[in-house]
Amino acid sequence: MKLKIKKGDTVQVIAGADKGKKGTVLDVDAKKIKIKVQGVRMRTHYDKQEGMLQKEGYIDYSNVKFLTAAQKKTSAKKKATAKSK
Repeated sequence: MKLKIKKGDTVQVIAGADKGKKGTVLDVDAKKIKIKVQGVRMRTHYDKQEGMLQKEGYIDYSNVKFLTAAQKKTSAKKKATAKSK
């Protein structure tokens, strides 16, 4: 299956424990239809030489959405609401 999201794209998690987080795609597994996003689904591993390591885990392709260049920026501006009488 050909996936539309590629390595290096910016995505936002839309479901799961990391919902709302944005990150860059680090790896794509087309056979399992899973992707690895920077800073999402962090897993702790133990290595004798290096000690405790944290690495990203894979999440399902359907749990993310692609962000365009315009959507990458976040603004804190609130919409003006009309005053009621």
